[in-house]
Amino acid sequence: MTPLEPYYQRQLAEAMAGVGRRTDVALLAVLARRADDYAYFPLFWSAVLALALPGLLHGVLGWPSVRGLIVANVLLFVGLCVLLRSPRLERLTVPRAWRRWRASRLATRQFLDLGAQAFTGAGCVMIFVSEAEQYARLLMDKQVALCLDDAVRVALTDRLASQVRQGQTMQGMIECVEACGLLLGQQAPRALACRRLPQPLVILD
Repeated sequence: MTPLEPYYQRQLAEAMAGVGRRTDVALLAVLARRADDYAYFPLFWSAVLALALPGLLHGVLGWPSVRGLIVANVLLFVGLCVLLRSPRLERLTVPRAWRRWRASRLATRQFLDLGAQAFTGAGCVMIFVSEAEQYARLLMDKQVALCLDDAVRVALTDRLASQVRQGQTMQGMIECVEACGLLLGQQAPRALACRRLPQPLVILD
């Protein structure tokens, strides 16, 4: 996981403050270390393999014996539970589509919760990254969607996701915030007299 160095946190805070000076649209940044612990997948595969492998050996070779079969099931299940919980092997047990779905669900939930609190009359946009899943997404309400069209959103999201995959999560978020601020400043410039304090980076461990 990318270390949250104070230097990058200060840069991100400054970038978000700059957005607040350009537009009335509320900007949120959320960094989730992972969308789920996926503990159920190692358990599932451990149970399947612990039942299947000794049963297959018993059917083909006649080993282990019927009495030893239960012992082999239990020992193999416990061993696989420990083995498959290692970070490298755990990734292999969880389908990529499931990981992206969990990250997408978390992003939507955070937007609904945090966006409702930060909403101004001008709208709200959230930059979301789930690091373990290497997932990035821009979420916004209908007002902001009129300012940032699909092509722009796709380009910004793809660029951010690419940087997350390269281990440059914080740099990617800073660049995305600055790009959003520039575009929103042009399409939805400041109109309200009051100044809003920039929202801090939300970190989900």
